[in-house]
Amino acid sequence: MILAVDVHYKGQKAVVAGVLFEKWDDDHPCEIFMSAASDVEKYVPGEFYKRELPCILKLLEDHNIHPDCIVIDGFVYLDGVGKAGLGKHLYDALEGGVSVIGVAKKPFKDISDSFAVDRGRSDKPLYVTSEGIEIETAKKLVATMSGRFRVPTLLKMVDQACRTGPVIKK
Repeated sequence: MILAVDVHYKGQKAVVAGVLFEKWDDDHPCEIFMSAASDVEKYVPGEFYKRELPCILKLLEDHNIHPDCIVIDGFVYLDGVGKAGLGKHLYDALEGGVSVIGVAKKPFKDISDSFAVDRGRSDKPLYVTSEGIEIETAKKLVATMSGRFRVPTLLKMVDQACRTGPVIKK
């Protein structure tokens, strides 16, 4: 099973959503999960993982989810190969038992075009990084995800789920 995750923040609270699916070209999820998190770390440039990682781990724990692969909105490696991003920290927190693929909409300053994946008719690529799965395989899998547009259907769905999920009160 594959789990796409995303987190939406309002102050120090967050809603984390997960869309679980079986095959990379699925256009509908098997299930959608949501969790609320409070006392979320403030955003610190270069340390985004400290804010988002606890939210993702909470979702996995709250719903007892054990996917084979997790797709995050962001980078596994900020430079594509060695500078750990959220995805690498997630991979390590799960003790290497789950592959992680990062799909980012914007390039990080140190990422090369070799991590770009073109989808749809967009002039802007997605940037794919991975751990626990070869990068070329990860790029092909993201390219085959359902949807006619740049961002795959299920990745849009998880983004919308966390934004429209449970009400976050300040």
